[in-house]
Amino acid sequence: MSAPTLPSGTGTGPAHGGGRPHGTGGTGAAGATATGRTATAATGHDRAATPGARRDGPATGAPRRRPPLALLVGAGALALLGTVLVAVTVGPSGLGVAEVLRGVGGHAGLDVVPLDRLQDAIVWQIRLPRVLTAAAVGAGLALAGAVMQSLTRNPLADPYLLGLSSGASVGAVAVLVLGVAVLLPVAAFAGALVALVASLALARSGGTLSPGRAVLAGLAVSQLCAALTSFVVFWTATGDSYREILDWLLGSVAGASWSSVAISGTAVLVVGAVLLASSGRLDAFAFGDTAAAALGVAVDRTRWTLLTLVALLTGAMVAVSGSIGFVGLVLPHAVSALTGPAHRRLLPVAALAGAVVLVWADTLARTVFDPRELPVGIVTALIGVPVFAVVLRRGRGPAWA
Repeated sequence: MSAPTLPSGTGTGPAHGGGRPHGTGGTGAAGATATGRTATAATGHDRAATPGARRDGPATGAPRRRPPLALLVGAGALALLGTVLVAVTVGPSGLGVAEVLRGVGGHAGLDVVPLDRLQDAIVWQIRLPRVLTAAAVGAGLALAGAVMQSLTRNPLADPYLLGLSSGASVGAVAVLVLGVAVLLPVAAFAGALVALVASLALARSGGTLSPGRAVLAGLAVSQLCAALTSFVVFWTATGDSYREILDWLLGSVAGASWSSVAISGTAVLVVGAVLLASSGRLDAFAFGDTAAAALGVAVDRTRWTLLTLVALLTGAMVAVSGSIGFVGLVLPHAVSALTGPAHRRLLPVAALAGAVVLVWADTLARTVFDPRELPVGIVTALIGVPVFAVVLRRGRGPAWA
């Protein structure tokens, strides 16, 4: 099977550097080399060319030992649980963790002293849905970013690569202008799906459906949707609708409800399970399409199936939160320094880290300038830019060149 050719600027090496420089092939002796190196990636060693791998020179001595996956996941889960409990207490109402637990226990049917009506409303109807939505969105964006970077072998890939955010923006702005905000999640998800179909159709129109063509098609669709959004805002938005549109475009979970939790949480659990089950195939993609095919991977079918799943996951996240940048771009790079390159380790830890980071970012957004509230997308950008600068400074390998 011949390998798709990536155009200049989309990344010719593995997503995060390291591994096989330039070129995607691997038959005969090269294929045997790729097979051995994929096995190394599956055990979490640094020499694999999957996200986060660094290659400063020939490998010498024993590979760097990484913390056990169970320890990383356990610590991440505890950190997320503590983050959720503490974040719900942050604010002017004077709630503590004990009150949060009582509120949750009361709604779960446990025999606890109930909260008064006001405190119960704050915990159960306002803060807890918002915090859980932020956690689910952060986990989903981190998962989507890690997979996108691997499938395209582009360290700058993020979940919005195929124009999904811009497509969702068109749908969201349309319903906000029409005054039917209750349909916003549905319209945003529909807009993201339309953008996905348009991007893949445009990429396939030239015959060869390569990652590079998909990136360029996504850029074209994104610009078109951005122009449509700007036109609608300029021509019709006034007063409160303009403020609602601006908040959504900058990313916000301020209006999150239990339906938002259901949409984002279900998408993360279902799609995340499929992506985690595909970890071995994602590792194989790091060596190029020909090497992956030699290892038994159905390259085209696997790539576009996973891209579609990532697009659906991203569409669900954008539908409840708007466009939140840098989480899907930065978190996979940062986490891979701890987990190593193997996706069976990278994906679950990246999801937990994304959830924790976005919950704290949203907590800052709603409290730093109280009583005014920032869109969380502004906070993630302010945090993400310097973090990405550090990651970029430490980047190695041809994908970073």
